[in-house]
Amino acid sequence: MNEPDNILDNFTDPDFVPTPIMQQAERVDHDAAVNAEEMDEEISVLSYNSIFMAPQPDEREKLLAANLAELRAAEAFLEEAGEAAAEEASGPEPMTIEEKLQERKEQAIGHVTGRAATQGNGKGFAHIIGNSKRIREIFGTVEKLADTDSTVLVLGESGTGKELFARSVHMHSPRRNKNFVVVNCGAIPEDLLESELFGHEKGSFTGAIRTRVGKFEMAHEGTIFLDEIGDMSPALQVKLLRILQQQEFVRVGSNQVIRTNVRVVAATNIDLEKAIKEKRFREDLYYRLNVIPIKLPPLRARKDDIALLVDHFIKRFNRSRNRGIAGVTPAAMKLLLEYEWPGNVRELENICERMVVIKGEGMIDVEDLPYQFISDANQDEQLYTDMLLVGAQEADLEPQAAAPAAATMDIPETGISLKEVVEEYEMGLIMQALEKTNWVKNKAAAMLGLNRTTLVEKLKKRGITR
Repeated sequence: MNEPDNILDNFTDPDFVPTPIMQQAERVDHDAAVNAEEMDEEISVLSYNSIFMAPQPDEREKLLAANLAELRAAEAFLEEAGEAAAEEASGPEPMTIEEKLQERKEQAIGHVTGRAATQGNGKGFAHIIGNSKRIREIFGTVEKLADTDSTVLVLGESGTGKELFARSVHMHSPRRNKNFVVVNCGAIPEDLLESELFGHEKGSFTGAIRTRVGKFEMAHEGTIFLDEIGDMSPALQVKLLRILQQQEFVRVGSNQVIRTNVRVVAATNIDLEKAIKEKRFREDLYYRLNVIPIKLPPLRARKDDIALLVDHFIKRFNRSRNRGIAGVTPAAMKLLLEYEWPGNVRELENICERMVVIKGEGMIDVEDLPYQFISDANQDEQLYTDMLLVGAQEADLEPQAAAPAAATMDIPETGISLKEVVEEYEMGLIMQALEKTNWVKNKAAAMLGLNRTTLVEKLKKRGITR
């Protein structure tokens, strides 16, 4: 298919003749799109697929066909429902028919070319939000890797988006049409990780009722992303080193050598050089992995991106949680910018979801922020409110209900900080769980009813290591 100078011309040129695949896409039944919510749902599915498929040149015609169908659905809806319905369907800020159509056209262009026009963050990074200098530098590094197969080591604190950047490395590479396989080395028990990575033969251990293909076989001719590589045991580090050196491995319970062609992208939030000195990580493996290092900045070092991220998350949660938040007041944004964000982008995402869900509509203001953003004088009251929001019954928090626990502690006449007491009690429970599980974090997290990443962040915030 000949590519026009401007893809938008395809949608406005009266002489434009769609190819057969486009004609087939146009025959999509748009009756369901009369309802605004159903239309948005259909379009969101198309958009999701488009984002991850966009960098594939051989899929371009299919993507253009899908987005043409999306545009036709929007036009049919707007023509039938009229300007009033278009304003209702567009959320808190009304749009005219022309603006709505232009928005759909821009979305279609963005999905086909693999970039988000509204973010301006560079071609091929539509799923990464950011325009700060450091992020643009990383985009440049990833683009330079487009014609190479070099091993990449993504470094950064928890919550900085290491998997997103690893996926971008894959999508910019010649392997983008093949599998991108993710393995979280820290979330899988050590005795199961070898089988997960290399596969196993039937009967090789108790419970192995059938032969299983491992992740490295699944990633053949593609990319495997080894997250939290610093948590891998020394025994498995040796076997990983063999794959990096010779591109071959052996399944658990087998003697047959399997050759593979796979690119390895690894990531960690720990200091591997320190781990080497402490004999917890192999030096030769480190040098094999650290061919192309990509150091992701924490959110506190890229605060220019916070407003972009907040806007992105609010729009996303408005759609997924059926809310109508219009934005954030300058006073609230000032506090968001001053905060240090120990949990990085993941923490910001979770806080945005909380504010959107609880506030519901209108502008998010200072009083809508979680307790860590509020002055000490108001934190106890906010903590009480947060406990109610996460499911506690108000009666459970009354003094008489807490009498047995309170009886074990005398409150001095000068008073206490409820926040500090709660945090101390929480940390005591965390330390108990870690001791009982011999510091196996995934087991301790399960005992506490937490996600492993949440437990790791709490320990990191307190500076606690074994």
